[in-house]
Amino acid sequence: MIGLDFLGIVAGLLPAGVALHHIITRRDAARWRSAAFWAAFAVTLAIGPWLPDLVNGLLVLGMVALAAMGLKPQPVASSDEAHKLRSAARLGWRLLLPALCIPTITLAGTLLMPDGRLAGRPIIDPKQVTLVWLAVATLISIGFAAGLTRAPRSAPAAEARRLSDTIGWAMALPQMLAALGGIFALAGVGKMVATGITSTLPLDARFMAVIAYCVGMALFTIIMGNAFAAFPIMTVGIAIPILIHQFGGNPPTIVALGMLSGFCGTLLTPMAANFNIVPAALLELRDRHGVIRAQAPTAFIILCFNIIAMAWCAFP
Repeated sequence: MIGLDFLGIVAGLLPAGVALHHIITRRDAARWRSAAFWAAFAVTLAIGPWLPDLVNGLLVLGMVALAAMGLKPQPVASSDEAHKLRSAARLGWRLLLPALCIPTITLAGTLLMPDGRLAGRPIIDPKQVTLVWLAVATLISIGFAAGLTRAPRSAPAAEARRLSDTIGWAMALPQMLAALGGIFALAGVGKMVATGITSTLPLDARFMAVIAYCVGMALFTIIMGNAFAAFPIMTVGIAIPILIHQFGGNPPTIVALGMLSGFCGTLLTPMAANFNIVPAALLELRDRHGVIRAQAPTAFIILCFNIIAMAWCAFP
């Protein structure tokens, strides 16, 4: 049955392709350092579940050491501007088709196989149907884009390397921070947070508990840089014992709006480097925090909406 293991293998294809492209680029003197970093990342994604914890830990420590030493990749050549203009003029609106394929195929596959069964036979893990179809749609879209633009077969790996080298080690930050959140949850940080919050805030009032959960999700995301890292801490500390058990809230509504509140924090933190700092560098903004400043009003508006929506809709 296709599940998370398949998704990990597909996710590992990108850093594996980047590592291979670094190896075959002989003019890059620092290629082995960059290749080792992306190869280690690919291994943790693709076959990490089957490796001993010690090996996974050593791979992560190796990635940290390589990133601290500085990857310093040599810029990879991209399509020249004239070729891009000619291709855009030839294809026109059809350039959007590969991008539109991803949501279209994902939605169609999810609706056609909601339980992961094909002709009555279980094919996909029912819990991972949407993610599996997203991975399939991405692979199809890559092939479609290459055929549509008549790009060479090496173009996907070259462009993946160009983007990965631009983002750098920050590409691995979401996975590492999410793992950190899981470690914090196992270490009982959520209970400590709950004790601290309940001792200082009047959470016997439902609306105050909603505010504490939503604002806490945003604040922890700002600190940790990733809503997935903040989620287990705040959900174990406030959502489950207070909002769900004490006040009888609807779990799916609460956790969905709580996660969205965490994403509001993502819009406000430089710790989410791949979302907020890298785009500023790519856009060559003078203000490295310009993206965050532009997103801040939206983040506060959505956070207020989440609080109101949770208080209004999550409780019978």
